Amino acid sequence: MILFNADDKLKFIGCEIIYREACKLAAESPLRVDVEFFPKGLHDLERTDMLARLQEAVDRIGREAGYRAILLGYARCNDGLAGLTARSVPLVIPKAHDCITFFFGSRSSFQRYFDAHPGTYYHTTGWMERDNPEVTGSQGVMSKLGLDQDYEQLVAKYGKENADFIAETMGGGLQHYDRICYLEMDVTDERAFIERSRQEAERNGWTFDLRKGEWSLLERLFRGEWEGGDFLMVPPGHRIVARNDGEVLGVVKDREDADAA
Repeated sequence: MILFNADDKLKFIGCEIIYREACKLAAESPLRVDVEFFPKGLHDLERTDMLARLQEAVDRIGREAGYRAILLGYARCNDGLAGLTARSVPLVIPKAHDCITFFFGSRSSFQRYFDAHPGTYYHTTGWMERDNPEVTGSQGVMSKLGLDQDYEQLVAKYGKENADFIAETMGGGLQHYDRICYLEMDVTDERAFIERSRQEAERNGWTFDLRKGEWSLLERLFRGEWEGGDFLMVPPGHRIVARNDGEVLGVVKDREDADAA
């Protein structure tokens, strides 16, 4: 357990999908929490590129004076955090496979919903208003594969038969979905977001589920209440590793074999 003094500072860096929630919690926290956000499109980079950008931020913050800990507003996120190293300031991260866990309040709550409704696409204010595909530029995976183009561009580049195959394959990613769940966090008047989400479900012939979000996991992150096994503490000189068990994430000394997690 870390004991804080009144003048201690924490730094939060996270995905902008939780922009509204993080700003609210930082303002309400009994601790001083400075916030910094990365674009949602960071998830679309290759894993090593995402890691490099986050490591650069962690190293930069570590050189700034006065921070007791760096809070990470990310989940396992396709292993984009695997290898992230704490230099001089400890890292704190929720143990979660997916950022949607933040809006359910716990891994167990999200897991129950996921098991009951596996074909669900999730919406929040951040997921909808921060969907900017331009933030990664030419560094996104789709761009590097040459697939971030409309149908006519694909035909011109690959021919009609190949373009049809690409379009069918890429569009097939939605065929397993049958529901949209909108998680209402009450951070603003969300009626317009909810209606857009409902209309998208109707267009696709899917079920629409409006659900109240749960703040507890994010609240504990911002209040420094990290006991109980829901958060990974990464001491200086250690790095994050992915784990294929209920712990989701682990920690090892820097340059140790990840199998030791």
